[in-house]
Amino acid sequence: MDINYTDRPWMDPEAEPFIKIQSVSKHFGDFTAVDSVDLDIYKGELFCLLGGSGCGKSTLLRMLAGFEYPSAGNILIDGANMNDVPPYERPVNMMFQSYALFPHMTVEKNVAYGLKRDGIALKEVNQRVEEMLSMVELSQFAKRKPHQLSGGQRQRVALARALVKQPKVLLLDEPLGALDKRLREQTQYELMNLQEQLGITFVVVTHDQEEAMTLSTRIAVMDNGRFQQIGTPTEIYEFPNSRHVATFIGNANMFEGRVVENGPDHVIVKSHNPDCEFYVDHGMSIQEGSKVWIALRPEKMKISKQAPDNDTNSIKGMVHDIGYLGGTSTYRIQIEGDRILEITSPNQVRPKDGNPPIDWDEEVYLSWEPSSSVVLTK
Repeated sequence: MDINYTDRPWMDPEAEPFIKIQSVSKHFGDFTAVDSVDLDIYKGELFCLLGGSGCGKSTLLRMLAGFEYPSAGNILIDGANMNDVPPYERPVNMMFQSYALFPHMTVEKNVAYGLKRDGIALKEVNQRVEEMLSMVELSQFAKRKPHQLSGGQRQRVALARALVKQPKVLLLDEPLGALDKRLREQTQYELMNLQEQLGITFVVVTHDQEEAMTLSTRIAVMDNGRFQQIGTPTEIYEFPNSRHVATFIGNANMFEGRVVENGPDHVIVKSHNPDCEFYVDHGMSIQEGSKVWIALRPEKMKISKQAPDNDTNSIKGMVHDIGYLGGTSTYRIQIEGDRILEITSPNQVRPKDGNPPIDWDEEVYLSWEPSSSVVLTK
């Protein structure tokens, strides 16, 4: 049977990566910012480099742009080695976090600047600027200057200026970091639609987990100059490969324990703090007696005043805090050993008397499905 890899070219064994990062390292004196990383990015992807401050993601982006050169390894774009190619000769453009707009120029002149520097004929410059401003819905602001625009409009001017040169790859360094929450969420979808419309490969650097999850086809989680995990947003969130990834992407309640039973279709992990058993309904290649950790997402846990029917996959506790967020409520539950667990529950039914169904200092039971636990070995 033929498989359609159009939306997931990284799963096609015959697909050729558009960007190849091969054993790339970057040293600044004795400090290693990027430590021998390998990465394939495919044509048309919206790929996110995600990590905390100092993890190496911006350094890697700068090496793609040509502002830094690798200390070791190779960077290839569309089959050509970029190691000795200066920034202005690379088939890439970069949109900076600060936007770096010229304050004395109008919107249309800001967008046209790079084309004029390249010696493009004026007629073509005007046509491409007009088309790009229409695409980012800024045609009516063409004669304004940056200080006369909102933050979101300035962001779109910077995006138009970067895209008007029709690069093969657009590099974006924290592109939405200067926007407020509501505008950032709106702009995420605008950015996705624009990327899909143009078909240009985007590589985005961000420290914002929600932004990476919303925008990207795939994510590379970085820490200490290395990739911790590479995958789709669903893979990274639902199947983290380590405690670092599980706690960095979203929230996770973590339990230490040992494998007491390993069957072909399940694993049982015994935790001593709290004293409970986790029944996981998938087998693993791991020896009984091995030390492991269980990660449980807050939304995967159920909260009730009624005790569950069985002892596995459940914990008793006391409500310590409640955060009412409208559509959801976040409960912080104190369990044995004074540990605090976090549970997120949707508010699907409006209480008749206005009082919450579960209140502070009430005894509650937490439970979860056998498929909800993620077993981690590191």
